[in-house]
This record gives sequence, C-alpha cells and structure tokens, in this order.
Amino acid sequence: MSNIVLIGAQWGDEGKGRITDFLSSKVNMVVRFQGGDNAGHTVIFKGLEFKLHLIPSGILYPDVICVIGNGVVINPQTLISEIENLEKKAVSTENLKISSNCHVIMPYHIALDGASENKLGSSKIGTTKKGIGPVYADKASRTGIRICDLLNPDLFKQKLDDILEIKNAILNKVYDAETFNADKIFEEYTGYAQAIKKYVVESTFLINSALDDNKNILFEGAQGTLLDIDHGTYPFVTSSSTIAGGVFTGAGIGPGRINEVIGITKSYCTRVGSGVFPTEIKDETGNMIREKGNEYGTTTGRARRCGWFDCVIIRYSAMVNNLSSLALTKLDVLSGIEKIKICSSYKIDGSIYENVTPNCLILEKSQPQYIEVNGWDEDITNIKEFEKLPYNAKKYINLIEELTRIPVSLISVGPDRNQIIIRDKYLKKKFF
Repeated sequence: MSNIVLIGAQWGDEGKGRITDFLSSKVNMVVRFQGGDNAGHTVIFKGLEFKLHLIPSGILYPDVICVIGNGVVINPQTLISEIENLEKKAVSTENLKISSNCHVIMPYHIALDGASENKLGSSKIGTTKKGIGPVYADKASRTGIRICDLLNPDLFKQKLDDILEIKNAILNKVYDAETFNADKIFEEYTGYAQAIKKYVVESTFLINSALDDNKNILFEGAQGTLLDIDHGTYPFVTSSSTIAGGVFTGAGIGPGRINEVIGITKSYCTRVGSGVFPTEIKDETGNMIREKGNEYGTTTGRARRCGWFDCVIIRYSAMVNNLSSLALTKLDVLSGIEKIKICSSYKIDGSIYENVTPNCLILEKSQPQYIEVNGWDEDITNIKEFEKLPYNAKKYINLIEELTRIPVSLISVGPDRNQIIIRDKYLKKKFF
C-alpha cells in the first residue's frame, strides 16, 4: 500500500494538476480534499487541454476512482459544466464520486464575496470572488447547505428560506446590493441535484474501505501552503486547510494512513492576488518568466506575479507538511536566463534569518538574501534523465536541495504528462 499527499509548497499554482495526472496512472483512487472552484488545474493529454477546477485530474484515467471529498466546497454549476466538457472530449466520468457532506456554494455566497472585496477597496484580499470564503464561513457557523441537503427537497427549502432571510438583509443593508428570490434558487439547485445525484456517495466509507483493501490512493490538495487559513500569510490566504494535515479532516482518514507527502513547487515562484511576496521580480525578467511560463490563472485569467525561488518558504512548507520530497515544475521556463537567483535567507532589521513564520508584518520587512548562479541556454524539454540535464541546471537543483534540505524527486521540463524526469531513489514508495 502506498498513499501519497500532493501539496502545493508555495502560494499555489505550482502545477499540482499535471503531477497528479502523472502519478494517477500508478494509483487506484485520487481524492481531492479541500478548496473549491477557486482552484484550477491545467492538464495536457493527447494534444487536448483540460482545465479542471473541482474534478481530480485522475479522471483522465478510466480505471481510477476520483473522489471529491467532504472538505471540498462545490459550485454545482461549475461541476456540471466540467462533467459535460469532459464527456464532450470522450472522457468518461463514470468513476467520479462526490461526498454527500460537501458544502454547496450558493448564489448569495458569490454575491457576498464580490461585495465584500469591493467594499474593502485597496485593502481587498484578492479573492477569486467565487464565494469560497462565505461558504466556509457558513460551514463554520453551522448554517451551510450540503449536497445531502440538496437531495432532500423539503429540508433544502426550509434551510434555504431561513438562511436567505439573513443573507438578503446583509446584502441589502450592509452592501446596498441586489437580493435573491428563494423560489428561483430552489428551482435552480434542485435541478442541479438531479444532475449530480448519481455521483453522490458516503465518501468517508468509500475511501477508508479502499485503504483497508490496500489500494494506492493519491490525495490531491488545492492552492498552496502559504495560502493555508492557519499557516499562511494571513489574511491574504484561502479559507481552508491547504497543508497535509487538511487531508485528515477533508477526506475523513486517520494520520497513520499516509506514507509520503510530496511538495509541488515551481522552479521559480509565483503569487496571484494581493499579499506580501518577498522575492517578486519587478523588471523585464519577471515579465519574461510570466509570458514564457504562461503565468495566468486557470480560474480567473489573472496575471501571476513572478519571483525567484524562495528557500525560506520551502523550509517552512517542509516543516508544516513533513515533506518527503519536492516535485519541481517548469524548469524549462528558466532556460535562457543568464543569471538565476535563489533566496537563501531573509534579512530583517539587520539580522539574517533562514527560518521565518509567514506573518505578513514580518515578511513586509524581509529583504531576500540571494545566491546567484549561472543559467543555461539548452533546450531541456526532451530530456528524460537527470544526469543528461545541462551542468548548470543540475547545479541549480542540487543547490535547492542543499538549501531546503529536501530531495527533489520529480522534475517537469515541459507541459505534457510525459515531460517529467523521475528520480526514483528519492521516492519512498517505488512506482516506476
């Protein structure tokens, strides 16, 4: 049995979807355990581009069971659209399973998210305005509506009437925004319920039964460690637990079930939205990386801010996630850069720190301390073995390993699922 958790080790957008897709052929089940359609994974398969927001990337493998776990919040309109788009491209969704305990994103969540951001003005968080924060807030305050509620029309109508009275009052009196009609929402969402009910299961039993049967399971996270609600750069974070610990509540399994945690990180660093970003590159090199790496959000299309690789935040990610190894993506994007920088530490108030908590007040004062290395010009997109990489590319990776004290087990050198270098000796469980 081998059960792996894939975690974003930076601020999200690290390429988790393609690593999930790559490893999915080696497992029996893929489980998404947190987040909502504010996350986006782009996977290239047989010349086709798949943009997935809720459905695990393993859906591209017909024998893999794909589970949307109870920790995920679901916009049913997005989910149904995703199912339809997959089936149009001849990808079966027969093996898709949805937890009955997933909370549902309602129209008023989206409206409240947008209204709140607009009211904050220059102090806005930089959310995707997908309703993620408000739905998790309702979950915590025990006023949320779950998938199982949608499948019970009488209960759904009662809960909707009760909560909408409060939400409409907030929209009207606090934000001077439009309100919603309960009957229209009820009709719309009972229609969604009929469309997805064949996929709905008691996911906790399904997942644990697979574990009891010694099946191999891949647990797929969304966003990144520095966006964790508890351990990220608060308040510029998401509203769920993005670290490895989130899998236990978001999928309903015990801590002893996990064998390995792989942290996904780009060969550089990116961040979308607001918030402190110590290694951000604000010159033409940053623009070049953005264009060459196509650093635009899968979900929103927003341009990502680009920066140099930051070992300080990776060391922090390694600690809170107990990382076994790193998967380094988009190494090919750095080809052609004459000098490449790696942040080894921060200088704060005249002192050097290798380890820093991601407190925004501290990070805003942080001055990255860089090590500069020579780049490489060679095209590496067809290289399959680490030893055949250019000398300076290998030196760059070795330096990352030395500074973070975490081995690099997987290296992507292009967007296709086969453009990945496997360093099998660094994976605890041998799949390859």
